[in-house]
Amino acid sequence: MSESRIDLNDAVRSTLALVLAGGRGSRLRALTATRAKPAVPFGGKFRIIDFPLSNCVNSGVRRISVITQYRAHELIRHVERAWNFLRHELGEFVELWPAQQQTEAGSWYLGTADAVFQNLELIESHGARYVLILAGDHVYRQDYSRLIAWHIEHGADVTVSCVEVPRQSASSFGIVDADADGTVRGFLEKPADPPAIPGKPDLSYASMGIYLFNADVLSDQLVRDAAKAESTHDFGHDLLPYLVGKVRLSAHPFPESCVMSPGATEPYWRDVGTLDAFWASNMDFTEVTPALDLYDRRWPIWTYQEQRPPAKFVFNDDGRRGQATDSLVSAGCVVSGAQVSRSLLFTDTRVNSYSQVDQSVLLPGVSVGRHAKIRRAVISAGVVVPEHMEIGYDRALDEQRFEVTEMGITLVTKKMLAALS
Repeated sequence: MSESRIDLNDAVRSTLALVLAGGRGSRLRALTATRAKPAVPFGGKFRIIDFPLSNCVNSGVRRISVITQYRAHELIRHVERAWNFLRHELGEFVELWPAQQQTEAGSWYLGTADAVFQNLELIESHGARYVLILAGDHVYRQDYSRLIAWHIEHGADVTVSCVEVPRQSASSFGIVDADADGTVRGFLEKPADPPAIPGKPDLSYASMGIYLFNADVLSDQLVRDAAKAESTHDFGHDLLPYLVGKVRLSAHPFPESCVMSPGATEPYWRDVGTLDAFWASNMDFTEVTPALDLYDRRWPIWTYQEQRPPAKFVFNDDGRRGQATDSLVSAGCVVSGAQVSRSLLFTDTRVNSYSQVDQSVLLPGVSVGRHAKIRRAVISAGVVVPEHMEIGYDRALDEQRFEVTEMGITLVTKKMLAALS
């Protein structure tokens, strides 16, 4: 179908987005002990889920449902506060769909496809022509209207959004094998010899966990998959591989719809499912020209934040100077005679005199005591770091007291500090 014949506005209005936000996120360790992964604070003032939700609103997709399950209270509270500005009378909404054990088996969600299947009645009640399946735990900016246009132009029944990754490291991903026209020939989970993108021998397609379905195809396939006892009821493992060769299955290159920041050299997409990835992606924002620029107002990331006073920097004496360099400092923070470099301070964090914070992520409400030193660490919300404590300088000691990742990132929580008392 030619682009001139596509009524894209109508297609976008006829799309229902489902954000899968029920995952536990155990690889983020203690950060998800009390909250679902999409609710984890990120980027100084946001939550991870704000990124796919902002992509929806900015793309014009304004019929959105968030499917929750694991420890959903904090996530539900955030979505209710941050995303209640859409107008239902105009057909716009962000609805919360908590797990309700809606099948005869009375089970909780068994996989991503089962999470959608258990809400099939709700989905069909909205009469959508297209259903956009999104993960609630990835950081990126994407114009979904371009993805929808691609889907229609290619006459697809199902479109999988794919990010280009170096072939030599593609064995860590779920890989999509597609021909030169974008037709999917197979799905391979962490293959030893990943297939290359046609015309790009050094790159492979990795699935982003973003799927656009014709609504009737989705309904039929969910019902079919639910009846298979041997299925794990997962989109990537079961439902999509089954569809290869049976429906028109298309691979959409992420560069075609990525919203690039000025100065960026490549599309930005990050799965922040591990503590190392979470730390690294937050650190990306401290770059002079970040690949995903939060200050680019053409594609804002929306969120909710309590009204707090501006960040404050006090004392300007030798050895006691309150300053932050190459850092993001949120509202309500006080840097009092301390040195902060290449770090993110979330709301209401205080760094007291003579202390040093370097290459670290301090979540909301952290207080760093005098003369403390923190390097390459993630400090969980509400932690009070004792005076003179050093974190990130002696790995063996940190491993005894806290959690340390393969990359040497130290995670500190209130519970860990309390155990030292």
